[in-house]
Amino acid sequence: MKLHNASGNFAAFIAAGLFGASVVATRVAVQEIPPLNLAVLRFGQGGLILFLCLLIGARDLLKVKWHDLPFLVLLGAIFFAVFPLTFNISLRLTEASRGALMLATMPIWSALLARAARKERLNLRQIAGILFTFTGVGIVLAERGLNWQGTTLALAGDGLMLLTALCGAIYGVLAQRMLARYSALTVTMYAMLFGTFLLFPAALVEGLPQAFVRIDGKVAVLILFLGIFGGALGYFLWTFALTRLTPTQVAVYVNVNPIVAIILGAVILAEKLTGVFVVGFVAVVVGVLFVNWPRRIESE
Repeated sequence: MKLHNASGNFAAFIAAGLFGASVVATRVAVQEIPPLNLAVLRFGQGGLILFLCLLIGARDLLKVKWHDLPFLVLLGAIFFAVFPLTFNISLRLTEASRGALMLATMPIWSALLARAARKERLNLRQIAGILFTFTGVGIVLAERGLNWQGTTLALAGDGLMLLTALCGAIYGVLAQRMLARYSALTVTMYAMLFGTFLLFPAALVEGLPQAFVRIDGKVAVLILFLGIFGGALGYFLWTFALTRLTPTQVAVYVNVNPIVAIILGAVILAEKLTGVFVVGFVAVVVGVLFVNWPRRIESE
């Protein structure tokens, strides 16, 4: 496997692990901080951290051309404004298990969009890999129970989570245009800050000033984790992976998120892991390998 492929897969895997850990942290923090407030605190903090890193260590990377700013605003709106908005609202309307299953469709959307925009073609092994990861997540979540009540609100929640998955896929495809001109740090920082600015008015309406009053030591630690590891580091690694892999190869790692969240739930919350979980986990791992294993012509 070429070095750039290995680094891309490693970055995507670590990012997926951080996002899975962020799910656990968010589940606790959102009990005290409203969803949009939490998103602004997370991504605002993450964007500021990346800005300071560039300001101190690589100031030249802060420079972007004026005509590229609208495109960076678009990336921020898609991935750091619409994405968390639809994600949070969806989980208020539908079951978390159904939502995670809807989000697992991101590699499929990514494959379709990448093929339309960049003529990216998947071979049969990669198609099978996408199906393996989707099936693996489905097995794990089905064991936990998909007790759908069939309400209109539940259907709306499912639709919003599909929109969330679509936003993630769109970001993966569109971001490569900016990544051809700027570093992953630069693209992530600007997109994250612009997305935060777009969410800020809604967060004020939701009660952002009052939210600070309710932040205690435990919640503060969770917010710091979400901003540093689940925000700045996680999204930088995800965007960096897009410079090394195709959008579909990166998107397939989204299916690692719920698996990591469940493992952490078992370790931290003493939840039980079963044989069915192991089967689903293996299916996800096999699927990721199928999608991302380099072709023979690349292994020179």
